[in-house]
Amino acid sequence: MERRTTQPRPGWQETVESQGVVYPLTRYPDGSLRPYWDESAYYVFSLPEVEALEEVVEELHAMCLAAAAHIVERGRFAELGITDRRLADLITESWGRRDELPSIYGRFDLRYDGTGPAKMLEYNADTPTSLVEAASAQWFWMEDRFPDADQWNSLHERLVEAWRRQAGLLPPGPVHFAHSEGDEIGEDLMTVAYLRETAEQAGLDTEALSVEQIGWDRLTGRFVDERLGFIRSCFKLYPWEWLATDKFGPHVLDTLDNGGGTGTTCWIEPAWKMLLSNKALMAILWELYPGHPNLLASYLDGPRELAGHGTDAGTGYVAKPLLGREGAGVTIHEPESAEPGSPEVLRDEPCCYQELAPLPDFDGNRVVLGAWVVEGEAAGLGIRESEGPVTDEYARFLPHVIL
Repeated sequence: MERRTTQPRPGWQETVESQGVVYPLTRYPDGSLRPYWDESAYYVFSLPEVEALEEVVEELHAMCLAAAAHIVERGRFAELGITDRRLADLITESWGRRDELPSIYGRFDLRYDGTGPAKMLEYNADTPTSLVEAASAQWFWMEDRFPDADQWNSLHERLVEAWRRQAGLLPPGPVHFAHSEGDEIGEDLMTVAYLRETAEQAGLDTEALSVEQIGWDRLTGRFVDERLGFIRSCFKLYPWEWLATDKFGPHVLDTLDNGGGTGTTCWIEPAWKMLLSNKALMAILWELYPGHPNLLASYLDGPRELAGHGTDAGTGYVAKPLLGREGAGVTIHEPESAEPGSPEVLRDEPCCYQELAPLPDFDGNRVVLGAWVVEGEAAGLGIRESEGPVTDEYARFLPHVIL
C-alpha cells in the first residue's frame, strides 16, 4: 500500500459530476470549498495484498452473521438499544427468514496500512454511501490515467447480478427507490439513483421518490407513492432506527413484509440489518472472537483495561455512539496514567468503547479503507482521507489502482 501524488485531469470536476459525483467539493466551516473527490493523489496496492484483504472482508462478514445469530438466540436486543419488544420480535422474524428477503450490500470500514492485519472499525450494513465514487468514478479515472492497471472494483457487475438473482424475492410491482430530502449535497440522491440504475439493468421496473413523499392510505392500510400506487417494495437510504420510530413507524411495523405477506411492504435493506449497523456489534464480536487479529477490543460497559489503571496507561480508546454516523459524537481518549482506584469516565449515552487504533498517516493524511460487500462477497474498495483522527463529513475520497 503506497500513496502517490499526481496531477488532476484537466476539467476533472465536470468529468466526475457527469459520472454521478455531483458533490465533488466540500464546504468547510471557514466558507472555503475544497475537493471531496481528490485525484491529486492515489493509492497503489499489490494483487496479493488485495486478495488477502478480500479474504479478511469475507471472514468478517461471516463473523458478523454469526454475531447476529447470537444476538437473536440470546435475546440481547437491549444491548443494541432496541427495547421495543415488538420491534425485536420483527427483527427476529426477519432474521429467521433472511433467505427469503432481498439484501444487497454493505461497507466495512477498516484500519490498514499495508504492514499488519486489517482491523475492523465498524460495519455500515444498512445505509452506506460513497458508492457512486467507488463503483463508477474511480473506475473511469483509472481507465483515463492507468489503462493498463487494475482495480479492486467489481461493484457494478455484482450489484446488477444481485438484483437479478434476488428479483424472485420481490413482490409484484415496481421497486421504489427512496432518499431523504434532508440530503443537501446530493450524495444520498445519487447513491439511490445509481442503485436504481443497477436494478433497471437487471431488468426490474423501478420508481423514484423521496421518503417524505411516501404516503399512508388509511382505507387500504398501505404505503403509497405520490400517484397513490401501492409501495410493495422499497429500497430506502434511510436508517432503520429512523424508519421504525418516526411518525409512520407504527405503520412500518404493522405492514413489515418478512416473507411474502399480502398488504405488506418489503424494505431493502431488511430489518435484520439493524443488528449489523449498530456499533454494539463490535463488542459482541470481541466477546465471541476474543483476540481475533482483525478485531479491536471493544466493550459496552466501559473502556475496562483500555483506559489504563494506576501506572498502566492502557492502549487508549474511542467512544462511539451506537448509532452514530460520519464520525458524529466520537470521542478519542489517548493513553494516559490514572490515579490508582480512580473510576472510569463513562458517557451518558450508550456507547461502544473500542480500542484506540490511530488511522495510518500517509504524508499527514489519515486513511480509512471502505471495503464493499455485495451479497456477502467482497466486491470493491473506496478510500477516504481526513486531516484529523476521525473520518468525518470533511473526509476526501481518493482513487486507487492495483499494479
